[in-house]
Amino acid sequence: MSSKPFLITGATGSIGRNVVEFLLERGRKVRAFVHKGENNQSSQLRQLGAEIAVGDLLDFMTIRPALDGISGASFVYPIVPGIVDATAYFAQAAKEAAVSIVVNTSQVSARREAKSHAAFNHWMAERIFDWSGLTVTHLRPTFFAEWFLYYAQNIKDGLVQMPFGESKHAPIAAEDVARVIVSILENPSAHKGKTYQLFGPKEYTYPEAVAEISAILGHKITYERISLEAFREWGLKSSRKSSPFFAQHVFEVAQDHVAGVFSGTDEVIEKITGQKPIGLEEFIRKHRSAFE
Repeated sequence: MSSKPFLITGATGSIGRNVVEFLLERGRKVRAFVHKGENNQSSQLRQLGAEIAVGDLLDFMTIRPALDGISGASFVYPIVPGIVDATAYFAQAAKEAAVSIVVNTSQVSARREAKSHAAFNHWMAERIFDWSGLTVTHLRPTFFAEWFLYYAQNIKDGLVQMPFGESKHAPIAAEDVARVIVSILENPSAHKGKTYQLFGPKEYTYPEAVAEISAILGHKITYERISLEAFREWGLKSSRKSSPFFAQHVFEVAQDHVAGVFSGTDEVIEKITGQKPIGLEEFIRKHRSAFE
């Protein structure tokens, strides 16, 4: 077992924090890359046993030292502008530091013809990593189960408004993506150059998913289909992501969802991790307090 630490970007996010925790539980050394070193989230990571590296993925001069002495790294970038630059900086820094594996979390809609700027940029980021000559594995998850947490207040209020109809996807939990990342970091040779689409265990339409959540929580939740334009407005006003960039992304991926881009199930997660991905019912029960 290598004594070198792993560098985990986005370490205070839903994927990154799980990666940090899982690696530490397995006796691995972890360097958590964060924006701020003195806040509650970073303090919690430090208390768990992680080393903290403070920096910004858009600042090469903070990325480069953070990768010194690193065995492998997990790269995650949010739905905000800048991923192409960040990927180029990260790839160069990883090459200079002789990092043995980079696990890149992309998205299932990442492709050359994507109309979402974020999805296209994720596809371009994949290509930059490929050109770099680094050992890289790309992960393309479908819609996260965590989307329902963004709608927690709507679920409490009993009315969920989305533009989705009969198209389906299998919601995937961030912790399952994290388990895949950990498995690849620990066994990079088996996954070198691979691209994996990641899905939850069961497909739902959004009306079906909301009905399931209603049954689990034991209170009536009405699903109302709204226009794509109204959904774009939600993206602009969302307190969590509020930005034209995010609004453009949700508008376009909503159309991708209708076209079946996010649909599918497979056994990739179980094959890689040895553990079945958690389903929607388990996810909602686990996060029940957020909806009550």
